[in-house]
Amino acid sequence: MTAIPKKLISPEEYLLRERKAETKSEFLRGEVFAMAGASFEHCRIANNMIVSIGSQLGKGPCQQFNSDLRVKVERTGLYTYPDIIIVCDPPQFEDNVLDTLLNPTVVIEVLSPSTESYDRGKKFRHYQAIPSLREYVLVAQSEVSIDRFVRDGPDGWSVKSFDNRTGEFAFSSVPVRIAMEDVYFGVEFRE
Repeated sequence: MTAIPKKLISPEEYLLRERKAETKSEFLRGEVFAMAGASFEHCRIANNMIVSIGSQLGKGPCQQFNSDLRVKVERTGLYTYPDIIIVCDPPQFEDNVLDTLLNPTVVIEVLSPSTESYDRGKKFRHYQAIPSLREYVLVAQSEVSIDRFVRDGPDGWSVKSFDNRTGEFAFSSVPVRIAMEDVYFGVEFRE
């Protein structure tokens, strides 16, 4: 038997389809990958963080966005939807539709059981190719745990873990600190 070759599409075709689609998909090297829905815990954590970040950034130069704003990693061609994005420089977009950001400062992903290894591995390697990215934050949804990766040179990243339920999480590149109990407010951990 002969395998049926995959039909690859161009980035332009992807954007045309994606802008009309009712569901979100990632894109890489001609392939489209449907994104699954998020759990209650995932949504709650992301919303808790967006509210805290927004209230502290205020009307300053940095802005936060939710997962409706797409990010393109220009060097690798990945189009993806991070859970939360912070942009501190004037936003740069792929085109005049203004829905595909090129220069995030901070990317935050809330980990799901099905995406954790991808978010920690291949996806992080893609994000590392974004010159403007200074910080990558991974937030667990099944326990109190946040890993903050900070760019500390042209090829290096340092990591700090936050897991004290009564402590706080602090960003390195933006003036925002969030109590861990606020990050996880309304989330009940299953045994």
